[in-house]
Amino acid sequence: MSYRYMRVIVFFDLPTLTLQDKREYSKFRKYLVKSGFIMLQESVYCKLALNSTVSDAIMQGIRNNKPLNGIVQMLVLTEKQFSKMEMITGDYKSNVLDTSERLVIL
Repeated sequence: MSYRYMRVIVFFDLPTLTLQDKREYSKFRKYLVKSGFIMLQESVYCKLALNSTVSDAIMQGIRNNKPLNGIVQMLVLTEKQFSKMEMITGDYKSNVLDTSERLVIL
């Protein structure tokens, strides 16, 4: 058996208007985390799979645990394709002073 690492990426947009919707959202998110998915962004989760057979099984598990409302999308990429993802971030500004200097205000 050859190993061709794949990534299963799950995108979801679920309603959270009612208490039942919030429960469904929480249940689905907990399923993803327990299944080994890591969060890339809010509502975007990713999991590594050994090959396409394993990725198909992962996708079937998501189909079996999908919420009643909302939309769930899945994308399978090879590890090589996933590694070409470019991360672009802006400047991070914080009000926390992160120095060893002491600040005295009188």
